[in-house]
Amino acid sequence: MKVLLAEDTVDLNRALTAVLKHENYDVDTVFDGMEASEHLMVDSYDCIILDIMMPKKDGITVLKELREKKIVTPVLMLTAKAEVEDRVTGLDAGADDYLTKPFAIKELLARVRALTRRKTQYSSDDLSYQDLSLKSASFELGAENTVRLSIKEFELMQTLILHQGRLLGTDFLLEHVWNNDIDASPETVWLYLSYLKRKLKAIASSVTIIGDASQGFMLQ
Repeated sequence: MKVLLAEDTVDLNRALTAVLKHENYDVDTVFDGMEASEHLMVDSYDCIILDIMMPKKDGITVLKELREKKIVTPVLMLTAKAEVEDRVTGLDAGADDYLTKPFAIKELLARVRALTRRKTQYSSDDLSYQDLSLKSASFELGAENTVRLSIKEFELMQTLILHQGRLLGTDFLLEHVWNNDIDASPETVWLYLSYLKRKLKAIASSVTIIGDASQGFMLQ
């Protein structure tokens, strides 16, 4: 699973990155809020770990921005402050959980596992469409090159392949991919489709995603 870790304390950042990678998470590491925002605009993650106090842009601001863009990825906030007000501010901004420093690594891993627990059952079969291959065990999408998808990217691509030749409306995708999550919206669907379009280009596939919000979307 893919994790974005935003923590400006270098030693802690490196330690958490090493532990998460040891647990087989695919980790992108940044050291300030601006970098975190830039990553979130171009890639999809299964979990985001945000330190509240970061240079350039604090974690609360990053969190508010991603929720305003209808990114519903689970967020674990890290804070050096134990006051109730800080916890409330983070939760009100859209955080799913928080940890107060210092914390035990085992506890952080338990929180991340809870936030990334799969909520749906996937087809165990590998799928293909034209020059695309989608592997259910590794969440890899391949053509000339290969990339690893986040859970939602995988679910969305799987749905598009399983319904190939059919235009899928936004409401259909919100129901089948996001299980009618009240925080997900048509903007969420569009954002994840844009993630997949970029990844189709990255793997040099001849397949693209066509359509619009009024008619629906499909692979071509």
